Formats: sequence, structure tokens, C-alpha cells
Amino acid sequence: MKSRLYDLLVGENVGKKDITKDIYIDGDIPVFVAAPMVRYSKLPFRMLVRLYAADVAFTPMIYAKHFIASEQCRSAEFTTCPGDNPTIVQFASNEPEDFSTAAMFVSRYCRGVDLNCGCPQQDVMKEGYGSSLLTDPIRIADIVATARRRISKPDFTVSIKIRLKPNRQLTLEACRQAERAGVSFITVHGRTPEQRSEPADYDMIKLIKSSLSVPVIANGNIKSYEQSIQVAKYTGVDGVMSANGLLENPAMFAGYTSTPKQCVADWVRLATEHGCPFDLFHQQLMFMLRLSLTSRQRTIFNGLNNYPAVFDYLSCNIFKNDVFK
Repeated sequence: MKSRLYDLLVGENVGKKDITKDIYIDGDIPVFVAAPMVRYSKLPFRMLVRLYAADVAFTPMIYAKHFIASEQCRSAEFTTCPGDNPTIVQFASNEPEDFSTAAMFVSRYCRGVDLNCGCPQQDVMKEGYGSSLLTDPIRIADIVATARRRISKPDFTVSIKIRLKPNRQLTLEACRQAERAGVSFITVHGRTPEQRSEPADYDMIKLIKSSLSVPVIANGNIKSYEQSIQVAKYTGVDGVMSANGLLENPAMFAGYTSTPKQCVADWVRLATEHGCPFDLFHQQLMFMLRLSLTSRQRTIFNGLNNYPAVFDYLSCNIFKNDVFK
């Protein structure tokens, strides 16, 4: 039996991999979600993780007020293609009209929009975005409800991504208010805005899941396929989201313990097909190859500064020699 979240976001658009068959509790399949990551979750990376069992991919966080004000911003911040589905476009906003207008701009090209209520960066919070919204759950609910009213597509999702508040009851109340406002699902990063490397609080995610009727996605410190399944089983959530785990191994959700060579080749192809800027192309490869190269190899590779140099290095050192386990 597929989860309600799977039906809501994926449906018949993408064939689910068989890797979770007979593993997940009661036959339910957790939805595998690629997290919103500044710079990194652009179109080529979204296309890459879909090749390796990611069901849904988020865009990087986009500032709604800039997005609706500038066509140049819209062209730079959100690019897509026919195979880029299902995609959730994430916006930073604290104004219902800005968020809903931005949602209307992208509603023809994505499965849904998400309100960032979890970014802990100070430059984001001082503008009243991200985790700062956790202090005003009524505003969160108003933003969700306004988008719901303005977009009539029945299968279009409006979701939120939150971090935890130190007070459990306040966290639960914020989630319940969003649920009453019509939120489609909630992604919960199991840390407070002040926490960085501390273990994610899966007990709190489990409590949130058991307290709501809408689907919940667990996020935080998920760095392997096995851990994805364990977290889903323990918390009862409908989906699991990974960020850093996928940066280092975009094939993680397909069960690979390190980045396979074919995944590297797929990244090269997709990055060149979609015009990925070199700095981003190179940085993604540094993440993907970090655990597979020696210290000396990493030093050499990190110093490469153009596409031809990277192609030559990969041809001579990656695809010729079996450096991958």
C-alpha cells in the first residue's frame, strides 16, 4: 500500500523503485524527498536524484518578494523542463499576498509550493523569514490559507517546512494551526533553529506525526538508505527528506552506500545539458567524490578551474581506474 503522501505528490507520474519492497512496515512506502538546498538543488541536481529513486525534489529557497517583482529574478531562480516533476518550489515569505502571488507564477510548472519556516540563517531571520516565522503561527496559517484560496487547482499542494521550537506544545500548536488552514503536508527538521550538528529529535517528529491528520516528512541527519527506512519506521512519517546525504551521494535513496561511477557520469551529462555554471558543477563533484578519492587526488581535483580540465581528470582517474568501492 502506497502512502497518502505518495499519491498526493507522485501519483502515476514516476515509477517507484522496487528497492523498498518487503522492507517497510506494513507495506507502506516512504516518499523519498530531495531537500531544498541553497545553490545546490537546481534543475540538473533535481534531475540527477530522480534517476536514483528520489520521488520528489525541492528547489532552493527563493525570496517571494523578489520573485514576483522581477522577471529576471524569475528566470534566474527557477528553471524547469518536462522531466522535472514532481517538483516543490520553496519560497521565503512573511506576507500572504507575496507568497500566493509567487505560487501563482509557478503553479503551471510544479506540483506545489512550500513556505520556508525553518531556515536558521541570521540574514534570513532578521528579515522576518525562515525560522523567525515560528514565533507567529497565526501568520503561517494565514499565508497557507491565502495561497489555498487563490490557487484553485485541486491537486496543487501548499506545504510548510519547519524546525522545532524549544517548547513542544508550541511546536504542535503551530502545526495544528497550519493543518486547520489547509496545509497539504508538513516537513519537520528535527532540530531547533539554534541547533546545527546535534542529533535530530525523531521522538518529537513521531509526536507531531501522531498528532496530525496531514502527511508528515522527517528531515534531519538522514544520510543513508538504511537510515531513511529506520527513521520512517520509528516515526511513522509518510516521507523522509535528505540534504547533505544526497550531496555526498545522490544515489543514496537507491541503496548505494557511496556515489557510483554511473551517477558521476549522469551528473556530467545533466550539468552540461542544462548549462550548469562551472563553480556549481565542480562543487557538486567535490561532494560526490570526497569519500572516493585520496587526499592527494582531492587536492588536485579541487584545484581544477574549467570544464575541460574536469573532463580530462575524470576520464583519466575515475573512469579508467576503479577508485569507487
